[in-house]
Amino acid sequence: MFEQQPENLQLHVKQLASVAIDKSEPSAWFEVLYAEAKGDTAKIPWAKLAPHPYLHDWLTNHQPLASQQKALVIGCGLGDDAEALANLGFEVTAFDISPTATAWCQERFPNSAVNYVVADLFAVPTQWHQAFDFVFECRNIQALPLNVRSCAISSVAYFVTPGGTLLLITRVRDTEAQPDGPPWPLSDSELEQFENLGLELIEKIVYLESEQFDVKQVRIEYQLTSPER
Repeated sequence: MFEQQPENLQLHVKQLASVAIDKSEPSAWFEVLYAEAKGDTAKIPWAKLAPHPYLHDWLTNHQPLASQQKALVIGCGLGDDAEALANLGFEVTAFDISPTATAWCQERFPNSAVNYVVADLFAVPTQWHQAFDFVFECRNIQALPLNVRSCAISSVAYFVTPGGTLLLITRVRDTEAQPDGPPWPLSDSELEQFENLGLELIEKIVYLESEQFDVKQVRIEYQLTSPER
């Protein structure tokens, strides 16, 4: 699963993120990257043109009740995860801050039942509050600097309906010290914020993807048990 990206692409992503952070627009660089790619998926580091394997594994082994259930995909990228959920029978909304990315999804899947929309994790529609039975967050929070991390985590938790599931995939770090990034892996205390927001940890799997680069990821299944927050 772990693929070391070309050094020039890594550097370019860091430069774009740095410029966006300096402008106090920490998520603005996504649109710049997608627009620059001009349809070339090789220029999008996370574009694998397939559902994330950890999501695929979870769906295969858990077989969630999808019929008439509403799902939300955060930072949907090029749409493969959203399509996988829709194919199971979920009523899927998938959003990205990048208009280019959402248009790309619609071009790739012209007959899709997924509702692809442009939206900002830091300015979420009020009608999405506790509106989704299944929420998928994959490596978006880790692409945001630590000073906006708590706000991003609160926004993700905001979407889950009582009794609903949040499935989180992210890189993690073993220290509270700020890492070099992006990505900026999440710490234990940052992950604990989900539980502080009423989400109960159901299952946590740790993946060591590269001993050479010390890359660890987790897949965590949460369930919202608190009716109010």
